[in-house]
Amino acid sequence: MDPQAVKTDKAPLPRGPYNQAVRVGDTIYVAGQIPIDPTTNQVVEGGIEVQTRRVLDNVAAILEEAGSSLDRVVKTTIFLLDVGEFAQMNAVYAEYFTGITPARSTVQVAALPGAGVRLMIDAIAVR
Repeated sequence: MDPQAVKTDKAPLPRGPYNQAVRVGDTIYVAGQIPIDPTTNQVVEGGIEVQTRRVLDNVAAILEEAGSSLDRVVKTTIFLLDVGEFAQMNAVYAEYFTGITPARSTVQVAALPGAGVRLMIDAIAVR
């Protein structure tokens, strides 16, 4: 099973030497997504709720391109700039993941790439 790059213009294009996702067999590894609007290539303005929606919309678009969806995600990692925003982020996250929710890790970090970025989420899913 050779790794295959996943690429869609419905999510932000990578700004470095990595792919939006890599599929190996039926497993999809989605790179950390930040709240960039793929149509403007800019960080979305707004609080943690707005940014969480944008990030999860980006993850969903990448998964769709890979032949999967959010309901097939088995693991996420959330990187928060401020763990004090956990409850607000978690409320939005719960709207996107219903049914069997993924295993998850959430950590506070000192910095994230991009001015105004409040969070980053990566994911592992199956097809």
